Amino acid sequence: MTTIDDLVRLVPPPAEPLDAAGDWARVEAALERELPADFKALVGRYGRGQFTDFITPLHPFGPHDLLIPMARGLLEQESPFRDSHPELCPYPFHPEPGGLLPWAGTDNGDRLCWLTDGAPDSWTVVAWNPRGSYYSAHDEGAVAFLHGWLTGRIHTPVFGGPVEPTPWFDPFLERVHVYVRLSEGELPYAERLRILREALAPTADRGSYHDEDDGDDGDDSRQDHFSATALDWRLTYETAYGHQIRVAYPPGDGPRARQALFDAARRMGCEVLSTSADRGGPAPEGWQ
Repeated sequence: MTTIDDLVRLVPPPAEPLDAAGDWARVEAALERELPADFKALVGRYGRGQFTDFITPLHPFGPHDLLIPMARGLLEQESPFRDSHPELCPYPFHPEPGGLLPWAGTDNGDRLCWLTDGAPDSWTVVAWNPRGSYYSAHDEGAVAFLHGWLTGRIHTPVFGGPVEPTPWFDPFLERVHVYVRLSEGELPYAERLRILREALAPTADRGSYHDEDDGDDGDDSRQDHFSATALDWRLTYETAYGHQIRVAYPPGDGPRARQALFDAARRMGCEVLSTSADRGGPAPEGWQ
């Protein structure tokens, strides 16, 4: 059986996790149910942050409680769609008996939920894409699912794939997120990626995604995640959701990031078509 100690050996937690401790009795009273011990251990060891730039556990402590508001609003939010399309909603929703209760979210908008049937420590995970009503059930608890996905033992079609995560955990740090949309250019993807990473060197791998159904050049659906280690920037270069560079940097680094990425795009043989903030809003001042 996979335990929190197995996850800690795979992914070292921060020495001083952020928002890792609080009143679990208050949380459970608000949700009107006890929570699994492995999730409490997960929050206690890792605190507020994200695994592999993708999975964010819904920590309930500190100034940004992610768990209780999402759980409380789930039934109200999803009921209209379920009333219209009951065949696409095979599970009840919290607080209905045995309902789905979210414990993590992904950068794609997916949710990782418990199927709250039976004793809390026996709850298993359902991965759910609310946009398309895709579900994938897994006979694992939260910590075992995380460990299995990070090691490649568990795959879920909800996330797309195959995904090849590099196991790491980033404690929360305030960052500015900008998307830089590019024209295609004539160089192959691998050469464009090499030029981009060379422009931001030194860099470190943070995982990749490559659709096995792509053509020979692999340009149709690919992502490469890396960090610019000397700058403390996090980047994704991709064609999976359009040809673009995603960058997350500490506040104050905007002018430097813009200059570096625009210069790199020119070297890659690409034109910058547009810039935007996370979730499609306007980019910060100075990026346009």
